[in-house]
Amino acid sequence: MLNEDFDTNRYQGGGYLPARNALTKTMSIRTQIRSVLILALPLILAEVGWMAMGIVDTIMVGHMANPALAISAAALGQVLYNTLAFGLAGILLGLDTFLSQSHGAAKFDEANRWLYHGLILSAALALVLIVLIAAAPVIMLRLPIDHQVLTGSVSFLRALNWGTPPLFLAFALRRYLQAFNHVRLIALSAVTANLINVFGNWILIYGHSWGPVHIPALGVTGSGLSTSFSRLYLAVYMAGAVWYVDHRHHYGLRSMLRRFEPKRLRRLVLLGAPAGGQIFVEISIFGVVTYLIGTMGRLPLAGHEIALNCASLTFMVPFAISAAAAVRVGQAIGRNAPQEAWSAGWAAILLGAGCMAVFSAVLLLIPHAIASAFTTNRAVIAATIPLLFVAALFQFFDGLQITATGALRGAGNTHAGLIVQIIGYWLIGLPIGYVLAFRLHYGAVGLWLGLCAGLIIAGITLTLIWRHTTKRKLSSVSAQPLATG
Repeated sequence: MLNEDFDTNRYQGGGYLPARNALTKTMSIRTQIRSVLILALPLILAEVGWMAMGIVDTIMVGHMANPALAISAAALGQVLYNTLAFGLAGILLGLDTFLSQSHGAAKFDEANRWLYHGLILSAALALVLIVLIAAAPVIMLRLPIDHQVLTGSVSFLRALNWGTPPLFLAFALRRYLQAFNHVRLIALSAVTANLINVFGNWILIYGHSWGPVHIPALGVTGSGLSTSFSRLYLAVYMAGAVWYVDHRHHYGLRSMLRRFEPKRLRRLVLLGAPAGGQIFVEISIFGVVTYLIGTMGRLPLAGHEIALNCASLTFMVPFAISAAAAVRVGQAIGRNAPQEAWSAGWAAILLGAGCMAVFSAVLLLIPHAIASAFTTNRAVIAATIPLLFVAALFQFFDGLQITATGALRGAGNTHAGLIVQIIGYWLIGLPIGYVLAFRLHYGAVGLWLGLCAGLIIAGITLTLIWRHTTKRKLSSVSAQPLATG
């Protein structure tokens, strides 16, 4: 199933498929842009909806009596939870490769078995995260950060942890839907889940009374509970959506092989672990930066949280395009169409980088309006604006690195992104940021400039890796003699 070499001479139906026949069916990048967009647009809505939950949480707590304290507490809780959750859930990204290649080869039974083992893996990963989050306060409360911020953050984390099992279930089921091109159902889930989250935040953060019914104001804790309720809804929705598409298209999920296969689970973990590791490396660097900024006080940390929310929101667009790239490239490989895989990968990279260039202009032009949407506190706004300028600098390269990673993942290469980001973020970006922040006294801006350097390196390097990989593979294909049956 896994085809890292774009094998175009695979035995099919009693004869070999000539490599040059595949090349004659060239699909231009322009054509692929449309195909990638059709798949990516609903995913963009879904990913933006996912991140909007965190942004809504920040905006809601940002209008409490003490916004710097409330936003800082939510910041520490969100960055720790997201770092661990995305890193562990990232292991399930191996499903993108196996499911999309199975779909491309029209092997639905094979895809169903991959989903079954993906669900088993998601349950195990959810249990790991629950234990880690439950144990986190032991370390967190000893950090050299404002104690009120830490206690609020611990309470927020405990509330978020209730939503861990449904979060992982929804994540696994979603891989199946997008690999089978049912992305509109995913987009609808994002819209409705956010409506639930907004309503839940309004009730639980500020508290309300209706006659004999009294709901106390839970503050930051209420924000976490609201997000957990929204994730429970997402899991139920995804399960219903998968049942619906199977009932309508007869993929055979009801009769899927339920026999546990350790080898299949091991293959899924081995492919997905580097992808999860890459996400962990990328998000954890922001976690370390959040901790370092937290030692500077509430205001820098509140400004960092707002700017990070904005950067995370824009990142969701190329992240969704990256998922579409993994599916399109994987399906093309499953169909023995290397030129189509090449075109799909480059179309996704161009789309991701182009969108982020537009977001860069937005961050540069209206930073005050963006910061003011989160809070009316002038000091917090002033701490946010310089960080938005830095975010504008790395948007383009962030788009490059994540879409190139998706294209490589569709081809079965999940190691390149992990290696590049370890070098770019931890060996280069973090040391630069630390020197600028604490030696040259640029504060939070210095740390963000270090992140910017890491993203620039990652974006350029991963794009070159995709170019080298496709050029080498396609050259070897075109050099092959025509095979005879």
